[in-house]
Amino acid sequence: MVFLSNAISQARINASTQNVDESTGLRSPVGTTIYGSRWATEEIPRFDMPIEEMPSNVAYRLIKDELALDGNPALNLASFVTTYMEDEAEKLMAENLSKNFIDYEEYPQTAEICNRCVNMIARLFNAPMHDAEQESIGCSTVGSSEAIILATLAMKRRWQHMRRAKGLSTENPNFVLGANCQVAWHKALLYLEIEPREVECTENLLYMDPQKAANFVDENTIGVCAILGSTYTGHYEDVKTLNNLLEEKCEENGWDIGIHVDAASGGFVAPFVVPELEWDFRLKRVVSINASGHKYGLTYPGVGWAVWRSPEYLPQDLIFNINYLGSDQASFTLNFSKGASHIIAQYYVLIRLGRTGFTKIMTNLTGTADHLADRLKNTGRFTILSQGEGLGLPLVAFRLNSPHHYDEFDISARLRERGWIVPAYTMAKNLENMKLLRVVVREDFSRSRCDILIRDILAAVKSLDTWDEKAVEDTRILSAEQSHSAMHVNIGSFKTTIVEEEDASGLKSPTAKKAVGIC
Repeated sequence: MVFLSNAISQARINASTQNVDESTGLRSPVGTTIYGSRWATEEIPRFDMPIEEMPSNVAYRLIKDELALDGNPALNLASFVTTYMEDEAEKLMAENLSKNFIDYEEYPQTAEICNRCVNMIARLFNAPMHDAEQESIGCSTVGSSEAIILATLAMKRRWQHMRRAKGLSTENPNFVLGANCQVAWHKALLYLEIEPREVECTENLLYMDPQKAANFVDENTIGVCAILGSTYTGHYEDVKTLNNLLEEKCEENGWDIGIHVDAASGGFVAPFVVPELEWDFRLKRVVSINASGHKYGLTYPGVGWAVWRSPEYLPQDLIFNINYLGSDQASFTLNFSKGASHIIAQYYVLIRLGRTGFTKIMTNLTGTADHLADRLKNTGRFTILSQGEGLGLPLVAFRLNSPHHYDEFDISARLRERGWIVPAYTMAKNLENMKLLRVVVREDFSRSRCDILIRDILAAVKSLDTWDEKAVEDTRILSAEQSHSAMHVNIGSFKTTIVEEEDASGLKSPTAKKAVGIC
């Protein structure tokens, strides 16, 4: 076939480059490349919705170009959130983006897939399966934050029912947890008006001491949280010891206090790396568990799961039975509409990998984390704070082992220049003087990439060794002034949450409440 090309007349060119279409009053589509159009010379709309429309390819390119300034997800070692899924999983998600999960009647198979996920996860967490009347119950959530709020609400309501049945006051409920908890817990307790009783961390124990936690418990305690994978250092808290201590205390006092396990990160790791570790429904006092499918559940954000030991621990008066679009539905959720694609993707991962596949992946991640920890420790410059050999999450938390004129935040900033996002932060309450760095080892963090990171960490440290103290301080100031957040955040428009604390005289005085938001 011979292709013929017209030599376009000037009249057609003039007509195609008119700014306004006379018939519609709208600007004409792009005739040149996007970067030869007028949109390339104008500021992208930032505050007001534009009056006129723009071609779809222009809008796509302008946004894509802005997003290129984001960090590379594969080099983002700050987050536990999944950054890699197979093409088939992404295809399934794309094909189901338009499905609203709440429409059970319209999408019954999607609801069935969610039920299958709950069944698989409940069994993974060793939920009791011996009694048809006491079957485990669970639901999908947007993430572990929603699951935590739902589980805390269930604990509070159950405690209220038990207190009322005995003719006792339901005032002043409290909840016991470690100071190393994630910010989602501070939100849950603040929103639900529950007193937090935090077990402080120490330099010798960077996570919750189960004995201290048990000592905080009283008749107004609605529950105790144990974290399977501390946000700060990846440690698994000792759920079994906590369970035994609570069992003794409840038997002595006639209380019924349950444990909620925050397995946001560890729920999809521990069962495959240390299956003998008892942290789940094998323990009598564990009544609910949350897990993030979008972390080591290997699914893109956001999907999480909440599972209760039996219906006894999820009071019926919290469940809404509604008729929506012709279907009777039981709903326990903070939101109504949500996408179905992430639940479908979670199901893909569960059946695609199976227990064998998960075991292989999590074992590899654990080995890579141990390799990174060993290499860093062998430099003689760093102290490793995390737990290796599968006894904690596959991450490495570390700090400089001696004082320098630079700190962990300076190392993080230097690594950012190489594209790596390695967070530096301070430890939990009363340990804020301890600074550390954390590398989360995810599925797409291979051993070869790990070795490149080690090389760049050492290069960053050696570079900082050559700087004097003034150069380090000047760079900190300049970085703070020129950061993206500094240009967009009006500090004066935000107020710190104020809580009341008792001073030595017993009087209450307002004090700022702070919570770490690392995840």
